[in-house]
Amino acid sequence: MSASTDPVPANGTIPAPRIPHLVWVLGWVSLLTDISSEMILAVLPVYLGTVMGVSTATIGLIEGVAEATAAVVRVFSGAIGDRLGRYKALVVLGYGLSSVSKIVFPMAGTPLPIFAARIVDRVGKGLRTSPRDAMIARATAPEIRGEAFGLRQSLDTLGAVFGPLLAILILGLTHSDFQLLFWIAFVPGVLATLVLVRIAEEPMGGTAPLTRVPLTKADLAALGRAFWWIAVGAALLTFGRGAKAFLVLRAENLGTPIWLVPIVFVIMNAVYAAAAYPVGWLSDRMDRRRLLALGIVALIGSDLLLAVAEGPWVGLAGVVLWGLHFGLTQGVLATLVVDSAPEPLRGTAFGVFSLLSGFALVTSGALGGLVWDIWGPATLFWLATAAAVLSLGMAWKPPTLIGSVTVPR
Repeated sequence: MSASTDPVPANGTIPAPRIPHLVWVLGWVSLLTDISSEMILAVLPVYLGTVMGVSTATIGLIEGVAEATAAVVRVFSGAIGDRLGRYKALVVLGYGLSSVSKIVFPMAGTPLPIFAARIVDRVGKGLRTSPRDAMIARATAPEIRGEAFGLRQSLDTLGAVFGPLLAILILGLTHSDFQLLFWIAFVPGVLATLVLVRIAEEPMGGTAPLTRVPLTKADLAALGRAFWWIAVGAALLTFGRGAKAFLVLRAENLGTPIWLVPIVFVIMNAVYAAAAYPVGWLSDRMDRRRLLALGIVALIGSDLLLAVAEGPWVGLAGVVLWGLHFGLTQGVLATLVVDSAPEPLRGTAFGVFSLLSGFALVTSGALGGLVWDIWGPATLFWLATAAAVLSLGMAWKPPTLIGSVTVPR
């Protein structure tokens, strides 16, 4: 399935291309998967801390290592997809692993199996993310690329709204029965994998498959200076943002009742979902770097509010800005990766991009947990503010898109 446009009508005007069916399918699969994942993630930091007695530093380390694992796997999954010239099998395997991992959470009696399940879940995410984004890029016309990535991101994030809402409902009705919540979370993940297997089609087109795995020094150089500027800047931005687990812990720290803590993810992801699609549409019609800069400013404001907050309402205002930051940056960054990387290396480019951001996240998670335990949450968010300010340089320097790039085959 490849990107296409409607036939040219008699008056000679060319209508705008339609968003391909594949993008909608991948969006709905992402929605179901995020319902499953966010039902768990919205309560997992509190569950580990209050029920299992795990320290904040350990929680930050677990989240960081899990995300770094996903980042490493993304490099290889993207490169293998480029080598094969086909991506669907990797996407199916990735969603399948994430679904299966959810069955461990209700049965775990100690933190170790939960840590292992988080690793398996992130391996699944790593396997699917780069090939999925390469599928979208191949299936979508360039003039609606930002809109397509924004739509998928918006549907994905709607799942991250419904998941925590379900978590609040289940915990409220069952007097905080975490095991029942974990069992229910297993169901939408399985449905997502079934939808993907039965409905999604491999997009055809693009250049011929590479004849070797594209992870050589020559390939990394062929990604181009514009790509590396974006990738390094995004890693710095990720370091400034840190793990979402700190939002949950900060909400509890500011006095939010445990059963209501998932409302943090509901608010953040509702703002994220509402912004992602219109921002994607807008990014096809203006300089994307302006939207990126605005998103970074939103993160700076969020970190500042979370640093000075003394009660839950100021903290929730910071959460709103955090969600706006995601909506303004994530789809735009994905589109900039496609804009700046050669078509035969797009899977590899998404993998390298994710690898750098993943290592920034594991560093931020581990150091952030230590800073929290030693100096408190305010210090953590002041440091995050400084890193976010530095990442503004990514949006200010005009990138030169790839033009003509020779890729070794």
